[in-house]
Amino acid sequence: MQPSIDFAFTIAVQITEDFLEPGSCETLKATVHAAAFGLAIVMGVYNAAAWFRRRERHLAINTVLYAALTAWEQKNVAHHLASRRRRLDADAAADAPLGTPRPADDVVAA
Repeated sequence: MQPSIDFAFTIAVQITEDFLEPGSCETLKATVHAAAFGLAIVMGVYNAAAWFRRRERHLAINTVLYAALTAWEQKNVAHHLASRRRRLDADAAADAPLGTPRPADDVVAA
């Protein structure tokens, strides 16, 4: 192969490995799953409405499948947002000077 092609494959592999690393690009991952979540809702609602109108078996099956996909994608979005939050908290704790109270520990006395 040509050196430029080898270099391109090296960059692509590195980007893919970085993307797949837990805690990396979590906002993008959550956004992709949120888009799938939104589509699953729209398609599920459409199939449910069509089933109420026409009572065709495949529409009922599709409605159930889209409901399951909606639950799955909601869990994925929550997972990626939680992972992002953990990474941000870990980064903030690493950057904070020793002895600095964390926001949860910073309580105002009544």
